[in-house]
Amino acid sequence: MEDQQDPSPGDPHAIVVDIPSLSRALELELAVRRQHRGSGSQSCTLNIGKVYDLTRNVDEHEYDPHYVSIGPYHRERIPNIIREDDKLASLNNVLSQASPGTTVPKYLAELAPVEGRARSFYAHWFSNMSSKEFLRMLLLDACFVIDRFGDMNTENISSPGANGSAQSSPAPAAGDGSPIANGHGQDGHQDRSTASASGGGNKLETGWMVRDVLYLAENQIPYFVIDKIHNLTFSGGRAPVVKAIAGCISCILQKQQYSMGTVEDDAPPPGNLLHLLYRHFLKPDTVSSSSSRTDEPVSRCRTAMEYHINGVNLKSCLVGGIGGTRSILEVMLDRASGTLVVPRLNIDGDTWRILRNLMALEQQNPAVGSHVTAYCIFMSQLACTAADVEFLSRRGVIDHRLGNHGEVAACFSDLCKGIVFDADDPGFNYLRGTCQELDELYRSRRRRWMALLRHKYSANPWLVVGVIAAALGLLCAIVQSIYAVLSYNHEAAK
Repeated sequence: MEDQQDPSPGDPHAIVVDIPSLSRALELELAVRRQHRGSGSQSCTLNIGKVYDLTRNVDEHEYDPHYVSIGPYHRERIPNIIREDDKLASLNNVLSQASPGTTVPKYLAELAPVEGRARSFYAHWFSNMSSKEFLRMLLLDACFVIDRFGDMNTENISSPGANGSAQSSPAPAAGDGSPIANGHGQDGHQDRSTASASGGGNKLETGWMVRDVLYLAENQIPYFVIDKIHNLTFSGGRAPVVKAIAGCISCILQKQQYSMGTVEDDAPPPGNLLHLLYRHFLKPDTVSSSSSRTDEPVSRCRTAMEYHINGVNLKSCLVGGIGGTRSILEVMLDRASGTLVVPRLNIDGDTWRILRNLMALEQQNPAVGSHVTAYCIFMSQLACTAADVEFLSRRGVIDHRLGNHGEVAACFSDLCKGIVFDADDPGFNYLRGTCQELDELYRSRRRRWMALLRHKYSANPWLVVGVIAAALGLLCAIVQSIYAVLSYNHEAAK
């Protein structure tokens, strides 16, 4: 036993520390961690962590589940959304359609060896959760996701489309595939999987479930757990569960006109369901900048009205439309005409939640990319005042269903608070070259004066008529003077 320092007799402030006991406890905890981490054959590739306080404090409701808790982060903090009964019903539904011989002990026996791998996905170890509690949570949450989003009622959940991408059956998360607006589906159809699991359900609860399970960075379990339970349930003859969930996500994002991206069949497995949604926001192709100031730091982007006043044109394009783009991230600049083309952003009650949580995913996992963060920073600077939002709405760049332009501008202004981002690193900021070219156009004196004249005289059509008449009069006077001089020279020559 190691020596301990005895307190001085009579010292009322002396503290006795049992160093051997503390050491044994720490060594035991380290041994358990090593055992768990070594039990999985594959290391963690994605971190599921708590959103940083500086970001969360702006609007914590965008990160908290309000309908169902998935994973360990909110089980104790918000106990009323664990939905134990619903998850047990989902477990029963999964077992009722499972291959013969599939039982709860079989599920748990398969999950137990990978407990350490599952824990390693989280930024916190959750030492307060025993193995029994942790495995029970993984099993029930995985069955809930499979039951609600895995298309339990269709034998063949996907078939290859004409272009080789997965064409899923109607998305179970949104009824018949209708978009989610303001947190719920827009039609009256009841979600099949919700009805089958709970005996009722409605479109509002379906919208809540989609929001909590698919959009939230903290409300996740590792995808490999869902895949393992699905494979154990349907031994052969069933397509991977990722196809059904990806089909659901594709349907939602396409209806909202956020992305037309799809997940390739040979893509590596996602880390979790938000990561799967993130992969639908395809990173735009890098375009080489023609700016002569590529080595200079990127300055803050101007507002939409500042660009407009200084001669930079703004127009919108549709995601997935004819001549449109693949996602809202594909901001383009036509330098020849001085036109900034921004894909239309349809803003509803879930827009900020989706963007904030995708940025949280990037902040916690820099290796996945940073293109959503770059886009959000660009848009937050472009549309930070009510006048900017009103102008962009007239140009079709923004289509919002919120109370007023000021409310939208306030949301844009707060969107990236607390976000860490290096705008000068071209590897992280795909809009770096675009911002530099925009700054050159903004600083062009010729373009600024032309824009000033256009804005000044185009507001009053009579002024335009007067300017044209004056120009014609001046032209006629010049022509008359030229003829007079020519006539005088001709007479003098005689």
